[in-house]
Amino acid sequence: MALPSLSLSLQFGDLADAALHRAALPRHKVMRCIRHALAADAEITVRIVDAEEGQALNRDYRGKDYATNVLTFDYETDPLVMADLVLCAPVVAREAKELNKPLAEHYAHLLVHGTLHAQGWDHETGEEDAEAMEARETQILAGLGQPDPYHRG
Repeated sequence: MALPSLSLSLQFGDLADAALHRAALPRHKVMRCIRHALAADAEITVRIVDAEEGQALNRDYRGKDYATNVLTFDYETDPLVMADLVLCAPVVAREAKELNKPLAEHYAHLLVHGTLHAQGWDHETGEEDAEAMEARETQILAGLGQPDPYHRG
């Protein structure tokens, strides 16, 4: 079965350690992660930001005054998925280190996670929804040759 088509804009904000994040996010791998998580054709912008921009966006759009790992701004889901995924580089790097995961692996998980959000998946609406979303993420990542991001051992 053919994967959905994807028009991707990959942007990097003003990051102190931009080379590290660019190396973890080659365009072809970003495309691959997102396309495997899509159920329909899409136009998606992925922007990698610093903590200040990440915190401002989370505060202004979600009312939460801290930088988070990924924010999804979904604009349309049918017939075309249109969304922005904003990943906060310092938060992703810190989490990867805390989880003892390669940075590229954690980015892959968050790209899949954000792409599912762009299509209506939500883990904050209840335990059943959270379990379903985690299972779908795990399935997609396994298809990409990535380990289960929720395996705790």
